[in-house]
Amino acid sequence: MVIFDCNGVLVDSEPIANAVLANAFAEAGVALTADALAREFHGRRLSDICSTVATASKRQLPADFARKVAAATLERLGAELRAVPHAAHALRWIRGPKAVASSSPVERIRLSLETTDLLGFFEEERLFSADLVTRGKPAPDLYVHAAEQLAVKPAECIVVEDSAAGVAAAHAAGMKPIGFVGASRAEGSQLRDLEAAGARTVIADLRTLQSAIIALRGW
Repeated sequence: MVIFDCNGVLVDSEPIANAVLANAFAEAGVALTADALAREFHGRRLSDICSTVATASKRQLPADFARKVAAATLERLGAELRAVPHAAHALRWIRGPKAVASSSPVERIRLSLETTDLLGFFEEERLFSADLVTRGKPAPDLYVHAAEQLAVKPAECIVVEDSAAGVAAAHAAGMKPIGFVGASRAEGSQLRDLEAAGARTVIADLRTLQSAIIALRGW
């Protein structure tokens, strides 16, 4: 079983989502740039980000803050989102079962994949959101839940992740994480962060995913 993170692995959504969130925080009186959000909260759930920022800034965010951010994000994604280069190529090669496990709500996962013509590669029951579990990434809960629902052993799962939080979650769940640094927000430190979090290997082009998976399955 191959399980993909969605944002930054299949779709290039991080710059859009971080811009929307930075603007919303600014309106709420919290100064956080999109770049700062990418550095500090890459791969995290919106609810966890809001909770952490509210505590650190000692500001009470509006009650409808997360809902408005989610709605604004969906609107921009629907108009601007593009697939990560060669995502369809990688998904087409994997003929067996595959799934998505993302920190985003399932509505955003579905819209992101539909907008980029990738939804057809996945069955509806194989789209997993961190909203379904108590703890988001880097806790292993989402990947443990996905394995249980898919009726597969964690050790038989290969995970493709672009964030240290996601790699750490997959590693803690007993899966084999592949780090990916090919999206637009990739930084020089990202490779080191992914390796430190437990990535078995790191790739920069989804066209090389096939050889990476073959190598891991041979371990």
